[in-house]
Amino acid sequence: MNNTPRCTGMERARSRRDFIQRFGMGLGGVALTDLMRSESVAGYGALAGHHFASKAKRVIFLFQSGAPSQMDLFDYKPLLNERHGTQLPDSVRRGQRLTGMSGNQSSLPLVGSPFKFNRHGQSGAWISDLLPHTAKVADELCFIKSMHTEAINHGPGVTYVQTGSQFPGRPSMGAWLSYGLGAENANLPSFVVMVTKNKGGQPLVARLWGSGFLPSKYQGVRFRSGKDPVLYLNNPDGLDSASRRRMLDSLRRLHQIQLDTSPDPAIEARIAQYELAFRMQTSIPEVTDLSGEPDHVYEAYGKDARNPGSFAANCLLARRLAERGVRFIQLYHPGWDQHGGLVGGITRQCRETDQPSAALVSDLKQRGLLEDTLVIWGGEFGRTNYCQGKLTRNSFGRDHHPRCFTLWMAGGGVKPGTTFGQTDDYCYNIAHDPVHLHDFQATVLHLLGIDHERLTYKYQGRYFRLTDVHGHVVNPILA
Repeated sequence: MNNTPRCTGMERARSRRDFIQRFGMGLGGVALTDLMRSESVAGYGALAGHHFASKAKRVIFLFQSGAPSQMDLFDYKPLLNERHGTQLPDSVRRGQRLTGMSGNQSSLPLVGSPFKFNRHGQSGAWISDLLPHTAKVADELCFIKSMHTEAINHGPGVTYVQTGSQFPGRPSMGAWLSYGLGAENANLPSFVVMVTKNKGGQPLVARLWGSGFLPSKYQGVRFRSGKDPVLYLNNPDGLDSASRRRMLDSLRRLHQIQLDTSPDPAIEARIAQYELAFRMQTSIPEVTDLSGEPDHVYEAYGKDARNPGSFAANCLLARRLAERGVRFIQLYHPGWDQHGGLVGGITRQCRETDQPSAALVSDLKQRGLLEDTLVIWGGEFGRTNYCQGKLTRNSFGRDHHPRCFTLWMAGGGVKPGTTFGQTDDYCYNIAHDPVHLHDFQATVLHLLGIDHERLTYKYQGRYFRLTDVHGHVVNPILA
């Protein structure tokens, strides 16, 4: 008589599932462990290096949320002053759509800039008198005056710049770089975000610096002003560092037991995040403590630099993060959405951003960091050359305009003292050398040594990338 226990159909099915899971997930665990090992090495991520020699190691993106008016800052158009108050010609508009905020206006009067423009530096760049400090570093900057986008409203527009798609859910640029290149500093996040405090304007939501369908460890870590720059990082009352370390060690052992039976990338990522948070308890207070900066540095960035959470203080902190190898540093400064009262509104914005933006470029250059740090300044689209609402002697506003706008870049392998692209005399359409948002994103990746077509991630059966299915590197601006 055979006393061998019989295996039921359900048990056999369970055994088969368990074998397949152990075999498949075991191989996946080996690959995951190898991937995590490579990503833990400074400078290596999913790409395990670069596609070609990089000129930039890191990015500081000074994002001006709300869309600055290009013709009041950088794109000098004397014809608009000559024809101030006259109607936008049909031959210029060409039947193109307008937003719902000005599309029903019976009149679209052209508005010249009330601000004076002058040429600056050996490059002769035209810059408004609203930006006297930026004018002093004109020869370090590369202006792109032919940027364009399809987005016409703020939500899709900002999302497009940050993620390469107008629709929510895609990884942000910083997340892509963290995924592709990894971190240079094991004790700090590779992607840090700061938002100027106490500013109105269009809302800025966490998905703008999220990881989308990439693993969550690649999302941006937001730094705030105050005693707790990173929320929930510090130990609760009654728990010291040694106790925290013992707790994490015990938690790791429990996770390892689960991983031995059913490897799960989410568990691995959670362990890695716990460990990073523990290391950040020491590194974050050190990097965010600006008290050791000398007086002349505060003076260079402006009086607001001593006010934590201001744009000036965030620019100074961005330099400190760059020194310590943070890969992508994103600053948001809201409030550029001047549909009315433009003269007063844009003057305040420039007063808050002009000096610290220029100081950051100069400070990086003085410390030898500008060469491999790419600094970017710009918003999500431009503004109209015509007035939204009623045009009066002392008041006017400008509507959204996606067909042309200006941004500037400095350092990181771009040609200094350069202006690329040109708009027509009305600053309504691009005259030559258009640069789409995906071209801009492809160029940023190129400067970091990445082929934008090869940094991909498979999700729901499709390989995604930051530039979607578009984008060309803007070679003429490369040094």
